[in-house]
Amino acid sequence: MDEVQARTADMVDAGQAAWVQLSQLAVTYSFSVVGAVLLLLAGYFLAGLISRSIYHGLGRFRGFDETLRKFFSKVARYAVLILVGITVLGQFGVQTASIIAAIGAIGLAIGLALQGTLQNIAAGIMLLALRPFRVGEYIDAGSVAGTIQEIGLFATELKSADGVFVLAPNSQLWNSPVTNYSRNPLRRADITIGIGYDDDIDLALSTMRELAMRDSRVLPDPEVATFVANYGESAIDVTLRYWTKTGDWWQTKLDATKAVKSSFDKQGISIPFPQREVHHINVPPAVEDA
Repeated sequence: MDEVQARTADMVDAGQAAWVQLSQLAVTYSFSVVGAVLLLLAGYFLAGLISRSIYHGLGRFRGFDETLRKFFSKVARYAVLILVGITVLGQFGVQTASIIAAIGAIGLAIGLALQGTLQNIAAGIMLLALRPFRVGEYIDAGSVAGTIQEIGLFATELKSADGVFVLAPNSQLWNSPVTNYSRNPLRRADITIGIGYDDDIDLALSTMRELAMRDSRVLPDPEVATFVANYGESAIDVTLRYWTKTGDWWQTKLDATKAVKSSFDKQGISIPFPQREVHHINVPPAVEDA
């Protein structure tokens, strides 16, 4: 009986000791828990405030891309949340230095594994910031050519001249010379046609000039120019040079090329085929020795 009472007393003492320890822990960490909760709430609202401020602040810059605004605002938001999380862990005595080192190591590993993807993101940011091309413009970048449909952080969507969908990595576009055919408002066009050596050069030049000046899409300034470009093997190359708005360039050139041929036919100006003169020399047969 005494043994049972002794065991009961030991259990009661152990329970009281545990309760005392729990009470002490509750008192010790209650302020830390409350502080951590308050810090999380404050950090959450602060992250949202900073994100919105960056988004609206970048919107004040004229021409700043919408995709970049969202990207930088989200980066700022997550950076604040990560910093708040590390600070909260520090409130409970967790060694934050090791956590920061682990995050750095994980980031390095991810960066090495996604090296190509990160290059595309960096190139996408540069393309969106410097804007060598915009949506709706026609570009040629080496093996990639077409009208820009969308510029993303990873890749750019284009539509080729024959309507084919093209998805080009941003790093490829960033590392290639880009020819933008739509950026400048005006564009020059040259039409070079060969005429016969017996034809009237002045008549050909004046015919081309008058034809261009009658077209309302051809701009008067810069002035229309006609000149002899080259003396070929079978023809004299004459050139018509004029300027149009970029949107009118292609159709104007097609129409002018056709109209020049029709006008030359009416004026009796020939467009010769390639010709070559062949001189045949009769060589007397060799006389055999007697």
